[in-house]
Amino acid sequence: MKDLPCEAVVFDLGGVVFNWSPPDLILSLWPHLATTRDQAQALALSIFQSFTPGSDWTEFDRGRLQRPEIDHRLAQRTGLAYPDLHHLLDAIPVHLAPIAATVSWIERLAVAGTRLHYLSNMPSPYADYLLREHAVMQHFRDGVFSCEVGQIKPEAAIFATAAEQFGLAPSRCVFIDDHAGNVAAAQQLGWKTVQFVDAGQCERELIKLGALPSPDQAP
Repeated sequence: MKDLPCEAVVFDLGGVVFNWSPPDLILSLWPHLATTRDQAQALALSIFQSFTPGSDWTEFDRGRLQRPEIDHRLAQRTGLAYPDLHHLLDAIPVHLAPIAATVSWIERLAVAGTRLHYLSNMPSPYADYLLREHAVMQHFRDGVFSCEVGQIKPEAAIFATAAEQFGLAPSRCVFIDDHAGNVAAAQQLGWKTVQFVDAGQCERELIKLGALPSPDQAP
């Protein structure tokens, strides 16, 4: 097996390993509220508040809010009907479907012997669902969910928690995330990074970094 210059790859989950597109989810569930993508995007921004620290949703991510409290908080703040929000939050686990193209090169990383970890902002109901329902999670040696540690990206503390828990030096890891702010935070803390745009782009960047064998490279 060829030695790779990367000891581990650390994954964000939503939007990288699993589908996460709130506007698409809203369009599918709320035709009475959104008929265009712009309308769905506006509703998504109102509900999720661009994942701004201190917002309702980030407190859900952090584990300080649970359901049904988050449903009521969102309804009160946004003015949206509680049944609609309850239905939306119930639908999120199924929406978080594995991205097949990403899973294919996660499997290549596993075969190459690269350590795989996750570092994800994730409320506990959805974290539990992913661990229980999706075989791809078996490829990860360990991981940090924000709800378990009371910290969220892009805070420096959660990156320190992850490095300590994984027993890894950030300079020997590649961190993948689809949010530019999380990528920038990791870079400032000494992590190698790739900002995920799509599975093909990310695969190419990992190969360039020497973190992932090319498809035709035998393990």
